[in-house]
Amino acid sequence: MSHLKIANDTERQQAVVIGGSIAGLLAARVLTNHFDQVTIVERDRFPEKPEPRQGVPQSHQLHVLLTQGQRILEQLFPGLTEELAEIGAESVDWTADYQWLFLGGWGPRFPSGITTRTCTRNLIEARIRQRLATYNSIEFLEAGTVTGLLTNQGNTTVTGVRVRESDGTEVELPAQFVVDASGRYSKTPQWLQGLGYETPQKTTVNSFLGYASRWYQSLSREPLDYKVLYLMPKAPHKPRGGVIYRVENNRWIVALIGVGRDYPPTDEAGFLGFAHSLHSPEVYEAIKDAQPISPIYSYRRTENRLLHYEKLSRFPENFGVVGDAVCAFNPVYGQGMTVAALGALTLDQCLKQHFQRRSNQELTGLGRHFQKQLSKVNTVPWLMATGDDFRWSTTEGGKPSSITRLLHWYLDQVMLVSGESTEVYKVLIEVIHFLKPPTAFLQPSILAQVLRQVMNGHGNTDVVSKSFRTS
Repeated sequence: MSHLKIANDTERQQAVVIGGSIAGLLAARVLTNHFDQVTIVERDRFPEKPEPRQGVPQSHQLHVLLTQGQRILEQLFPGLTEELAEIGAESVDWTADYQWLFLGGWGPRFPSGITTRTCTRNLIEARIRQRLATYNSIEFLEAGTVTGLLTNQGNTTVTGVRVRESDGTEVELPAQFVVDASGRYSKTPQWLQGLGYETPQKTTVNSFLGYASRWYQSLSREPLDYKVLYLMPKAPHKPRGGVIYRVENNRWIVALIGVGRDYPPTDEAGFLGFAHSLHSPEVYEAIKDAQPISPIYSYRRTENRLLHYEKLSRFPENFGVVGDAVCAFNPVYGQGMTVAALGALTLDQCLKQHFQRRSNQELTGLGRHFQKQLSKVNTVPWLMATGDDFRWSTTEGGKPSSITRLLHWYLDQVMLVSGESTEVYKVLIEVIHFLKPPTAFLQPSILAQVLRQVMNGHGNTDVVSKSFRTS
């Protein structure tokens, strides 16, 4: 699977993807709809089993595939959801099986049909990779580091990539289209600068959130009446939270969360002490006598970061950038894999439209058009993630505008109402899972309930303080 074949004919047939994580794998999948050969270049060697790997430092941490993301994966890989079930991924109804302590108190529990299979990111990535390995048009180059882009004489068009293989050999891999899916550590800004282009403007919003996570074979008290539990941090004074998440093979991931550099410890006593300090005892009670099967893993690279490729006045032809290489989110919101899936669909649509408009196979204008379309896809999740991070006074990267503060107030009212209304709570979960846009909060029935709450004098968010035990 790691053998490299150099294509002799690049007229239309070859595409290259830099990076073999979720965004890169999904980009490769849609590229097979338009190119005869797709090569995925990954600096790691892929594990034989669904295990963490060095190139994904957050792979030990909890990852959530939202319902919209699961639907897209099923569209791209029919039968994948059932495969995950057969391997042991639990079915979770995100209202019936989800115990959430948030601004509205404990979320109501009822069946909604908003479901996913909860499992590790490692399992999802491994199953997608195994599916792609069955495609004759897909080739993997493992332990290969892309050291630069190949271009034409005027540097106006990308014509492939330069790769350093595991033995140190440098090879040139020609391609008609190249996609950078190499994540937060993407070299594209430096490559563009070296080719005479501007580097993209970068926006960073950092709430200085950190995780400490541990895997368990069993918890202190089972069976539990939930499959996912989330004690949500509450701005401005309760920066700590915790998650219990069921994954395949009857295992659990427990993640402790701290905002504003209130990072959870990674030693045994500190981890338990942090759990005990949370505003409700569920996490501590679940792990105090539990059976851990892993060390405690820390992760603190959680800033939201957006590179504005869509604003560049010049952009090389036959090139695109996807996933975290463009837009990386604070992972506490669980958006990353789903936004990567939406980006893959956007790439597919842009390619379809481009080839429908042109009788020949040249790709002039495709890259810039795709980056502009991708920026539209990223806008809503970006505003959702950064808007929530701006609730914390310790957040760096700007200050909330008066409009953002107004939206905070209105969303607070929606969350307060949703603690009592299954109708509003379901809409809240649908927005979180990208099944409805945030404008759904403005529908008349929700507006009426919010107005009634405020008119009755119950709009002060302090009314939920009774749901939170003082730390």
